[in-house]
Amino acid sequence: AGLGFAALGLAGVLWTAITARFMMPNALAEPPGKFKIGPAADYPPGYVETKYKEKHQVWVVHGEYRGRGQIFALRTVCTHLGCITMWQEDEQKFQCPCHGSAFSKNGINLEGPAPRPLERCAIRVAEDGRLEVDRHRVFHEERGEWDDPACFVLT
Repeated sequence: AGLGFAALGLAGVLWTAITARFMMPNALAEPPGKFKIGPAADYPPGYVETKYKEKHQVWVVHGEYRGRGQIFALRTVCTHLGCITMWQEDEQKFQCPCHGSAFSKNGINLEGPAPRPLERCAIRVAEDGRLEVDRHRVFHEERGEWDDPACFVLT
């Protein structure tokens, strides 16, 4: 009988713990939406910075769009089904490992099933002279939003 009451007590404690955990919100530790990446001089023409891929999910590129040199931040997420793209230095393109989509250094879709270019994040020169990226503001090329000065810094 004592063993039965002990098992019943343990079941009650577990049920209470499970119920208490269910009542708590799921909180994710996410990096801040805005972050600084250094001065524009750190990004020479044609350069793709890969160190922000893991923590912030962006590529920082000093490329050219419509004949103008620009520094911009591209989201690493493929526009097909949301896989994370990889920078292929030797081929000078972003490649999606899931279904083979490829994007130019400027983020334009070149091949595969991706229906549109990679998305850009807002970028600006902060008061201290360093570039600041805002991942929460996203710009789409197919909507004409890449012409918005908030998604690039002229070089």
